[in-house]
Amino acid sequence: MPEAASATRATIGDSEFDRDTAVTRRAPGVYDIDLSAGWTIISAINGGYLLAVLGRALADALPHADPFTISAHYLTASQPGPAVVRTDVVRTGRTLSTGQASLFQYDEDGKEVERIRVLASYGDLGSLPDDVRTTAKPPAIPPMDQCFGPQDGPAPVDGSSAITDRLMLKLDPSTLGWALGAPSGKGEMRSWFGLADGRDADPFALLLAVDALPPTAFEIGLKGWVPTVELTVHVRCRPAPGPLRVSITTRNLAGGFLEEDAEVWDSADRLVAQSRQLARVRLP
Repeated sequence: MPEAASATRATIGDSEFDRDTAVTRRAPGVYDIDLSAGWTIISAINGGYLLAVLGRALADALPHADPFTISAHYLTASQPGPAVVRTDVVRTGRTLSTGQASLFQYDEDGKEVERIRVLASYGDLGSLPDDVRTTAKPPAIPPMDQCFGPQDGPAPVDGSSAITDRLMLKLDPSTLGWALGAPSGKGEMRSWFGLADGRDADPFALLLAVDALPPTAFEIGLKGWVPTVELTVHVRCRPAPGPLRVSITTRNLAGGFLEEDAEVWDSADRLVAQSRQLARVRLP
């Protein structure tokens, strides 16, 4: 892990990620936030960070605290700076509650613009039964000291690496051909994942983890920004302390769009989150 993580480990509730995703309730169902530039890639705010922001607002608005499933449509690109989140409670039940939320910013003319809209169901992860019947297996990723992170590569383009300073990413060398100018042609990306300050993952950090790796499009041989159109995340259980393993695959690129299927595994070899997103790619 980076030196910052080993020197003083942050804790859940007291970390940069918590501060940067914290929303302030202005009125019932209305929340203010200043979106941090620290979670950007080439000036674009990361979609997983934005999903965690809306997830935090819904956790306050709904009677249940843990996201079980959350689906987001990214309508316009978000910018660092002030934003407002508006939430609506759709239904509340004994074990699940459902709500929707939208994040808004203002354009140069002062007009309010909707950036993201989500629909989510929340519950209590701690109340779920322990019975697990699965054919899923953790991804085969080499030990962390045999993997490579952004700090192991050449100097990044100015303004392009703010989010990587806040993450602990150690990518599987077999998915790093793109970084050497020799992409494998396979739509695969695998990595160890954590927060650079050592904070352990919680359900909201899982919303970030599914969208934090380099795009699988890079290993297919494409370059440039790969903006998310829609992202759905299923949180399966609360992760155990320690680094996560994230595996992302793409099987189909057609018409300028691709899907990315992600699995997130914790240190106890449990599948703690899954996601699928649709993203747009720039074709040559």
